[in-house]
Amino acid sequence: MATTILVFDSGLGGLTVFREVAKARPDARYLYVADDAFFPYGGRGEAELVARVGALMGELIETHRPDLIVIACNAASTLVLPHLRTRFRVPFVGTVPAIKPACAASRTKRVAVLGTEGTVSREYTRALIRDFANGSDVALVGSARLAGFAEDELNGAPVADDLIAREIAPCFIDAGGRRTDTIVLACTHYPLLLDRFERLSPWPVTFVDPAPAIARRVADLLGGAASAEPPSPPHIMFTSGRAPSAALAAALARFGIGR
Repeated sequence: MATTILVFDSGLGGLTVFREVAKARPDARYLYVADDAFFPYGGRGEAELVARVGALMGELIETHRPDLIVIACNAASTLVLPHLRTRFRVPFVGTVPAIKPACAASRTKRVAVLGTEGTVSREYTRALIRDFANGSDVALVGSARLAGFAEDELNGAPVADDLIAREIAPCFIDAGGRRTDTIVLACTHYPLLLDRFERLSPWPVTFVDPAPAIARRVADLLGGAASAEPPSPPHIMFTSGRAPSAALAAALARFGIGR
């Protein structure tokens, strides 16, 4: 029987993680769950998120019996993962800002962390900077709009360049003879806009996407392929119960996901 991996996010940003995990374990059966009824998570309080995600996980685990769950959401991971690991026996892989590798790789020692307002304000993120800044100056940049812009992009309604440029502009600091050279994408939605980020950047930088590292962690935990049989196609579930628009269905198909 194929290994079942459940990928969970507040919306569609986790598709960037799903894509890498599916490359690492193409033999697995995948269910992608988007909690769009509660989107976005970035502005939600801790107690609210813990209660919401905990209840959903209980239902999903009972119904689908996954072998591993990927929480493909920085906001949920930084708040809810400890509660989930205490409550459930299934292994969880979370998503946290890739501050350590970004600071290690930065040559100018000027790094920005671009995330939701919630993620960049949390003590968890600040602790990562204290522990792993490695002598870098790290700017925290919170955006209330980029995750929604990424969803708009997938739904076939991309926003204007100037709106995106305005959100990423605070990441680019040129001071003391040093420019930002590395930007951590601390929301899984943001790699969906990577082409536009690169085009709209005032100078070239390295954008750090945590998805490949998450995929490696999943492969390490699950080991080799569990079945030689071809798995069933990946499926997606929206907690709102909505059906994808034609534009979104086409975007999901590019990720290899059907209903």
